Amino acid sequence: MNKDTPAGTLYVVATPIGNLDDISQRAIRVLADVRLIASEDTRRTGRLLRRLGIRTPLTSYYREREQHKAELLLRRLLDGEDIALVSDAGTPGISDPGAVLVRLARDNRIRVVPVPGPSALTAAVSAAGLDETPFYFGGFLPARQEARKKFLTPLAAMPCALVFYESPHRIGRSLADCLQVLGDRPALLFRELTKLHEECLQGSLSELLARTDEGIRGELVLVIHGAPADVRERPGEIDELIRWYRDRAGSSLKDAVRRISADLAISRSRIYQRALAIWKENEAPSDD
Repeated sequence: MNKDTPAGTLYVVATPIGNLDDISQRAIRVLADVRLIASEDTRRTGRLLRRLGIRTPLTSYYREREQHKAELLLRRLLDGEDIALVSDAGTPGISDPGAVLVRLARDNRIRVVPVPGPSALTAAVSAAGLDETPFYFGGFLPARQEARKKFLTPLAAMPCALVFYESPHRIGRSLADCLQVLGDRPALLFRELTKLHEECLQGSLSELLARTDEGIRGELVLVIHGAPADVRERPGEIDELIRWYRDRAGSSLKDAVRRISADLAISRSRIYQRALAIWKENEAPSDD
């Protein structure tokens, strides 16, 4: 690192999820001006750059070597180079690599600038017609059934919409588990957003399961409506939600009570007594 050289800037750049015309003028300018583009899929990004007439060098930045590549890119940022980070499609860091490099850059006081644009998440939510303003984004559901059901269980009482990414070869199993754990709720399944064969399947989870029984192709976003009022009031579901905040979210008791109260529209005092009892489950017994 040259201490006399100001550090570069890390640009987090959103790229099209299908339709190449969705790229912004700002993204084009940034990709052309930076010294290097760190890409999850250099072949896919290379095709985009060739169409745009951009000759900026590419380097790979994918999940399996994310920590190692982030450290190498940090050195170049500290030496004053501006770098753009892109995923294979959409916005980096949203179920795609990027968080490691962004955290490392911020820890070293390097400027991080988002260049917003296409995202399958916001595209699906904007076209879903949800009544609820908040929603929960779970990324990709776990691949194994046991882990998937465990992941879904504390979400069953949430009143907000649930949004997941899913792959074509796993969507049937995921829909079946969602149906079993969450109940037969209204849902939408978006396929190939912004692409030539874009499609939205709408119906109950059981109906979507039947419609995908013979297989489906393309990249998928599943939007499931929030829990009905009677489900939100079931004590067992609230207990599971409290345990999720305690064990998986690493929340404090106070923070868990505040969040659950806001999510479920239930008074804090009502939730606090249940949460206090559940928090004490992990306490070691006294010697007295």
